[in-house]
Amino acid sequence: MIDHVSIGVRDIAKSKRFYDAALKPLGYSCLSESEGSLGYGRGAVTLWIGAAEHPVPPDLKSGLHFCFTAPTDKSVDAFHAAALGIGGRDNGKPGLRADYGPGYYAAFVIDPDGYRLEAHCQQA
Repeated sequence: MIDHVSIGVRDIAKSKRFYDAALKPLGYSCLSESEGSLGYGRGAVTLWIGAAEHPVPPDLKSGLHFCFTAPTDKSVDAFHAAALGIGGRDNGKPGLRADYGPGYYAAFVIDPDGYRLEAHCQQA
């Protein structure tokens, strides 16, 4: 249904370091890079990150977040660890979320610009 999402950030170099590290365990990489723009995905760009003069202000109560598909629970764990190790903030440790449904395994972080991110896999 959605081809891609674009977000604006204050510091493109800082965002590149963060997203390179956080998304690598999920199998995503930077597929496109130009001055002021990054494109991440697996095979095709689905997340565009661009330098913005006025990025959306962080609002933890807005409900806005982006969820990335993870191949395994170990990759969810690695996403969380990598994000925290490169300057992200914890917003929910890796684990099963029974209230989301049976086998829903996820972790939540906040990127350097305040965007809320999730990595999720479905356990059998």
